[in-house]
This record gives sequence, structure tokens and C-alpha cells, in this order.
Amino acid sequence: MQGSSRAAAAAGREALTGVLAAGADSARLGEELFAVVSLLDSSRSLRGALADPSREGPAKAGLVRRVLGGKVSAVTLTVVEQVAAQRWSSDRDLTDALESYAVESVIASAESSGRADRIEDELFRFERIVASSPQLRTALTDDSVPAETRLTLVDNLLAAKVAPETLVLARRAVQAARGRRFERTVEAYLETASRRREQQTAVVTSAVPLGDAERERLAAALGRIYG
Repeated sequence: MQGSSRAAAAAGREALTGVLAAGADSARLGEELFAVVSLLDSSRSLRGALADPSREGPAKAGLVRRVLGGKVSAVTLTVVEQVAAQRWSSDRDLTDALESYAVESVIASAESSGRADRIEDELFRFERIVASSPQLRTALTDDSVPAETRLTLVDNLLAAKVAPETLVLARRAVQAARGRRFERTVEAYLETASRRREQQTAVVTSAVPLGDAERERLAAALGRIYG
């Protein structure tokens, strides 16, 4: 993101943080923000109007109210209004920011149930499983396959085996990669989760499975290096 978009993203995240701290339904907020991203991705004219640097912030916020009023919760409307009112370098920056806020809301929902660590681990493992199976990767990422078929496959693979928030994010990654490779979409979600939890993520590749003692030594070494 360029300078203006970085500032806009920070302002948008401040609005998100405020509503989450005030006790917003984070699961619903995440669902609705994802829906807004899909709407903007499908409408070039609306997306361009909200990211138009020549339009004043209040005018863009008013457009959000006219389009989304009565269709999303008041909390979601507040966040999207604040995001739209900022000055963005590109319309893609705006939608990418909204997507990251949606992911963060889902992670916040997991945090409230003590499942945040589990979400990151399960999502990472799912991405690795898909990456290791060309047949599965094709089945999940081929746009010629109906979205409902791909989502049913995700449900069959993960439902009852992972946390509900993991399933939400996995389904979204398969349904709306937004022009990215599947693995990059999942990586973006994990980066958002990591930022929220103020962690650094290390990916370790081993030629053989690690035992418990080796995992503990590795975790201790990374802990000493990165805190």
C-alpha cells in the first residue's frame, strides 16, 4: 500500500478495534464484511466511487449508507462508512483492507472462545494438505467447478474436525480467492491473524517428522530469538 492507503487502513482498523472493544458480535461482523467485499469485487463502479480520491469522505460515507443501509448491522455499517470515508490510493487497497478486517473479526470471535491458536494451526495445516495434493488443489481452486461443489468438498473435509472459525475462513479462501492463488489467500489470512495476536510466524520444514522433544527445543530456540 502507498502512503495514503496505509493511513486509510490504519484509520479503518481503528474503527474496527473500537466496535470490537465495545462488544460487537464479531462473528456477524466478519460475515458481513466478507459480504461487502464480495459486493465491491462484483461492482467496479461502486468500488471506484468509494475509492475515488476526488470525492469527499462524507459523500462516500453517504453512498455506503444508501447502498448498505438496512442490509447489514449498524456496527458493520459504521466500519464500512469509516473505511470508505478515507483517502485510498487504489480501489484494491480499499477492498483488501476490508477483507483483512473481516478476517480479524473472525479471529476475534475465536479469541472470545479461546480458540485463536487453534484457528491458525488448523488453517495452516489445511493449506499444506491442499498444497501436497495436486488433485485436491485442482478440485478446490478450479473456477470452472461450481462454487457450491467446492464448498461442499471443504465441508466434507473439515466440518466436525475443525473450529467453526477455521471452517469460515477455509470456505472463504476457496470461494473468493480474489485473483490470488489459494495458498496466497490463506497466507494473507494467517498474516492478519498473526498481526492481531502480535506474533511472528516461523515456517519450519523438516525432512523427517519431529518428535515432541525436538518440537520443544525448536519452540524454545525460536522463543529466545523472537521473544
